[in-house]
Amino acid sequence: MKLNLTVAVTLLLLVLMLGAGFVSGMWGFALGHEALKGVSQPDARPITKTKNLNDTPPGAQAVVMLKEADIIKTVKVMMQKSKQRQPEKKNNTDNRTKLLSAVDPTQSDAAPAGFPIVSKDKGVTLEIRSVRQQQGSLLLDVSLKNESSQSVKFLYSFLDVTDDRGRPLSASAEGLPGELPANGEAFSGTVSIPTTVLEGASRISLTLTDYPDQQLRLQTSGIPVR
Repeated sequence: MKLNLTVAVTLLLLVLMLGAGFVSGMWGFALGHEALKGVSQPDARPITKTKNLNDTPPGAQAVVMLKEADIIKTVKVMMQKSKQRQPEKKNNTDNRTKLLSAVDPTQSDAAPAGFPIVSKDKGVTLEIRSVRQQQGSLLLDVSLKNESSQSVKFLYSFLDVTDDRGRPLSASAEGLPGELPANGEAFSGTVSIPTTVLEGASRISLTLTDYPDQQLRLQTSGIPVR
């Protein structure tokens, strides 16, 4: 009796489980079908794709593929136009330089007006060739030449530079020889003055003597700084 009851209960539970699974599957299928409404499979047919590309919607711009030959031709034309403009630009630059030279002589390639400034003593010549500003310094392009019968020594730490107000200015010399031979050869160098000490000055003076005798005195004045 008990065995028959157990079998009956087992069969009943099995039927209930099958029924519940069937109902759950149907319910899930219904939900999925409802969610996929309006979704269609993409059309992968080549004919359809070509048709869609040709049918460009109004207002949309179609992509235009340029030919390689057309691109090369366009580039050549642009290069020719660029070459034609270059001589014109150069001519304009030359004309501008000539105009500036006519108005202001300092804009030409020639030495600025007033230069060189020369000082001579006992066969030794000091020449100030030009003045320029570079990286916060006033640079004097100078040269020394000894046409006497004996060499001359200089100690450039004794170089005396003053402005038009009489104020002493710090200066340093580069490229000039410590001993100037008596061969008439010109030696070039620079005298550097910080522009910070030149405030309010318009002209400077430079004095150089030989060392240690100080029998030679080379003095220049009126050197413009602006």
